[in-house]
Amino acid sequence: MLAGHFRRNSAYGPTYAILANSYVNLNRLKEARATVEEAQARSFDSRDLRLCLYRISFLQDDASGMAQQLAWSAGKPDVQDQLLASQAYTAAYYGRLKEAREFFRRAVASAERSEKKEVAAGYETGAAALEALFGNTAEARQRAEAALALSKGRDVQMSAAFALVAGDAVKAQTLADDLAKHFPQDTVVQFIYLPILHAQLALSRKDSAKAIEALQSAAPYELGSAGGLYPVYLRGQACLAARQGRKAEAEFQKVLEHRGIVVNDPIGALAHLGLARAYGLSSDAAKAKSVYEDFFALWKDADPDIPILKEAKAEYAKLQ
Repeated sequence: MLAGHFRRNSAYGPTYAILANSYVNLNRLKEARATVEEAQARSFDSRDLRLCLYRISFLQDDASGMAQQLAWSAGKPDVQDQLLASQAYTAAYYGRLKEAREFFRRAVASAERSEKKEVAAGYETGAAALEALFGNTAEARQRAEAALALSKGRDVQMSAAFALVAGDAVKAQTLADDLAKHFPQDTVVQFIYLPILHAQLALSRKDSAKAIEALQSAAPYELGSAGGLYPVYLRGQACLAARQGRKAEAEFQKVLEHRGIVVNDPIGALAHLGLARAYGLSSDAAKAKSVYEDFFALWKDADPDIPILKEAKAEYAKLQ
């Protein structure tokens, strides 16, 4: 019905991207692609439509489709950096960390050439957060500090704090406190960013109960696209730390069931590992072994020296 309204009123052309991305979030990929194709058939095209096509292609395991959108962005300063960053996340999703670093480097350089300092800093912190997720504490700290040298914006501070928890918890706490002070009325900060950071800091202190408590305020918002399901993923990690296998299973399953929100963020792959660990806690070795193998299949071309991959392989070996 909405698409029909767009057909009757060309002023709503840009809204095609909103509709298409909403379909992606709901895992309704057929309708999402049809919406983009209708927009393009009516001579509407934009950065957001192309980014949506990239997301659809990723979710449909269409490497050529992703490459097509990346090629389209070449020489377009307003969009190229975003497609390069998208490709960085895709590489990281499959554990190809060296490749991801190169694409992030190119995304930062592209943004800086266009004098988009805040955007460039965002890519730096995105890279830092990935390093933290994978267990590369020193690299995460280095990238976070580089980002903060470029910008002290809201989202940059959030991602930098996320990346710094393992390597510099004091600095991460300071950044979290600064966010709380300067954005008291910001829903995203108060109900997504701060619960994530407080949970992370609690986990760094081995306080799983406090981490679970910190994430309670995020629950009404955690399936929205702004949080990317990070509150759910972290609750799963907190339940693992608390040795609550069944509860951890439910959280990681939630991440896996909402691919349209997570898309190519690496927590979509790491949720398999979390689920395998949860099955292990629940003494279901057969299921644990199967899900570890799902994770290894996703990371079949992964860089072998990633700390979290080494941990996973050691855990799997104990099930044999």
